[in-house]
Amino acid sequence: MESGDHSWSLALANIRDDMTPLLDALERQDGAYTLETVTPGGIRSYEVIRSIKTIVPWDASLLELTAIGARSSTKVISFTVTEGGYYLDHHHRLDAANPDLAADLQGELNTIYGAMSAILRARAAANGGPVTLLNCDNLRHNGERFHDGLLQFLELRGETSLKQWVSAHTRSPNSMVDRITPRPTDEVRARVAQACGAPDPCAIMAESFIQWVIEDDFAAGRPALEKVGVEMVKSVLPYEEAKIRILNATHSCVAWAGTLVGLDYIDQDCARPDIRKMAFDYVTQDVIPCLTPSPLNLENYRDTVLERFSNPNIQDSNQRVAADGFSKIPGFIVPTLQECIARGVVPHATLVLPALFFLFLQRWAKGELPYAYQDGVFDAAATRTMLAGADPLRAYCADTALWGTLAGSAQLELPLREAVVRVQDWLAQQN
Repeated sequence: MESGDHSWSLALANIRDDMTPLLDALERQDGAYTLETVTPGGIRSYEVIRSIKTIVPWDASLLELTAIGARSSTKVISFTVTEGGYYLDHHHRLDAANPDLAADLQGELNTIYGAMSAILRARAAANGGPVTLLNCDNLRHNGERFHDGLLQFLELRGETSLKQWVSAHTRSPNSMVDRITPRPTDEVRARVAQACGAPDPCAIMAESFIQWVIEDDFAAGRPALEKVGVEMVKSVLPYEEAKIRILNATHSCVAWAGTLVGLDYIDQDCARPDIRKMAFDYVTQDVIPCLTPSPLNLENYRDTVLERFSNPNIQDSNQRVAADGFSKIPGFIVPTLQECIARGVVPHATLVLPALFFLFLQRWAKGELPYAYQDGVFDAAATRTMLAGADPLRAYCADTALWGTLAGSAQLELPLREAVVRVQDWLAQQN
């Protein structure tokens, strides 16, 4: 838009009502909001983002969202739901027992599948034409996994004709997006008000680094994203694997470790040589051998990630990053374990991560975490039962939702027991 191309604009919506105050505030500002970016050196910049032209008010039946999605002028429907929002098991099959998903199979609109089905049903009925469904989150193979999940959902609902329409008229390219963006705070809003001379209740802060890689597979045209720094590629896989295993898994590692020693923010975690070494060793000893060869310089990528995490100006909380461990263990960490074991290598450095999470869960069960733990897929009651048993670590290792084919194996349990002891010894030295 700033370059003079006004042929595309954004409409913003949410499928739940938990963000209604933000949408209302954006509506009052005609969709504009202030973005504060900060470099590792602490240089802050301010920009007003004006690409959102329509705010879609939430309603329980998603009528306005469905109407906009059904229009032929809508060419791309992008969405971010995070890992737990796909409701996929380790075989990438829908977890139909999940209450939200089960309700949507009966016609409710709680999940991305229920909402997208409603949109595409209306679009097909209105002859709205082909459309691209673009994921913007951290699920591995996100486009493929979502597309498969949507088709499974429609099959379970018995919507054969809509399933055929979706197969013929939609594309779901894989993508990888990377920018640390903490939850908005009053401090950010205060800085923006001072720097810009006016308050902005919708102000948000992010790091200066940004990377967005998208497979160039669109059904009905797209903006010229490559002109503004988006990498349009044939395959996103090597970028995705590097980001998920090096950045995302390392992020969780330092958040769990930092929480266990009483720290609040990611930069505080990375300022500790012992925690930084856990992350460095995990990437260096296990991940880089798994991902080599790669079009990326993996050592440089590792060092850049740790530098970004060390930025004290971001103030990214351990609470935010430590969330959703029951999705992150299978999504971010298990592939490296599986590949190391297949090569005959014991992944000692990687096993530190699930050891940290196990001890983190024990603190959670005792009510000893300094914040509320948030997880979109875990069963709190079942987790408490697991941790209260005679051998909680064995029960932890037997959880197929966490470990897939490694669940219950000696190749997982024995070295993980050793890793838990190592982490317990490390924690004992903190007192």
